[in-house]
Amino acid sequence: MTSDGRVARGDRTRTAVLDTAVALATEVGLHGLSLAQLADRLEVSKSGLFAHWRSKEALQLATVDRAVAQWQERIVAPALSAPRGVRRLRALHEARIDFYAARVLPGGCFFANTEFEYNARPGPVRDRLAEAFARWTALLERLVQEAVDLGELPADLDVPLLAYEIDALGISAVMRSRLLDPDATYRHARQGLLTRLRALCPDPTLLPEGQS
Repeated sequence: MTSDGRVARGDRTRTAVLDTAVALATEVGLHGLSLAQLADRLEVSKSGLFAHWRSKEALQLATVDRAVAQWQERIVAPALSAPRGVRRLRALHEARIDFYAARVLPGGCFFANTEFEYNARPGPVRDRLAEAFARWTALLERLVQEAVDLGELPADLDVPLLAYEIDALGISAVMRSRLLDPDATYRHARQGLLTRLRALCPDPTLLPEGQS
């Protein structure tokens, strides 16, 4: 095997380990995530993981980065293939709800959970999470502004407010779905954004009912 092949295999293994770490963090909390817990879940030795992450904090930071990459792969990238404007906004929200509905992560949303968990825990992990939240907010606001620039949303729209509303629908959906009827919760989250966008868009035919 070539050195490039070994590197590629090593990268895939590291990604698989961190995918498990992201999932485990939604169950035990990111602050509670440790090398020992991850080793137990993977049924490997702690020393093998220690070679990659020399401390609990290093593992937590790598887990945040992997959660961001997973969000990009599963939610953001597919949505960006939709036409710019309100259809892309809707596609982003639909991809997020689809991700939640598929129960990819056993404990709900990594970011919704950690937002509550770390709001009073200063330090490098909280700083890394804050950077991720800021980038997500900036993306939402950019996509809303694109829709305004295309004339698909009103010129006087409060862009940060609509971005906030979109994010709030997603957070509410994943949190409620854990304790209440998930089908109804996700249906309300989808319909909530569709109704809001159709009320704002001068051409609601861009947003047909029952389609994402």
